[in-house]
Amino acid sequence: MQLVVARIGRAHGIKGEVTVEVRTDEPELRLGPGAVLATEPASTGPLTIETGRVHSGRLLLRFEGVRDRTAAEALRNTLLISEVDPEELPEDPEEFYDHQLMDLDVVLADGTEIGRITEITHLPSQDLFIVERPDGTEVMIPFVEEIVSEIDLEEQRAVITPPPGLIDESEAVVASSRDDEEAADAAEGGKDD
Repeated sequence: MQLVVARIGRAHGIKGEVTVEVRTDEPELRLGPGAVLATEPASTGPLTIETGRVHSGRLLLRFEGVRDRTAAEALRNTLLISEVDPEELPEDPEEFYDHQLMDLDVVLADGTEIGRITEITHLPSQDLFIVERPDGTEVMIPFVEEIVSEIDLEEQRAVITPPPGLIDESEAVVASSRDDEEAADAAEGGKDD
């Protein structure tokens, strides 16, 4: 099975290094020197990692045969793909590969069906489940512990405890600091009488 483990960013320096946007929780395993990675588009690969280092919080890689900035810049936006055994599990039992989460049924704690995970979006701050509801609409659910309370791979389901308004907009609680100030002013006004 193939997993996208990184996306190549811009060239760094003049010796062929590139920045990469890491898309794996195991970069030391997937993006180490000697790793051979397939690419998307396929015409740019396969690429073999020659060196890797962290600079200012970003991972920099150099690939065999890429020796200058022009060659490195030509790789920009290329996806790096690692071959992974589908039975392999992450070391941490609280972590999951995307392919394990795809097509899981999403239910509330009481068993109410919400939908099915059709996509996982990786954002800088958190991951999102894109869930297709039975009526064909989609809802985005942040993959955070406070909302996704359980992932049960045997039962093929994700149990969620969403805050009001996440699933049903009519339950949303709209609060603003202006409303709070008006309520406080009204309360104080009643005391002065």
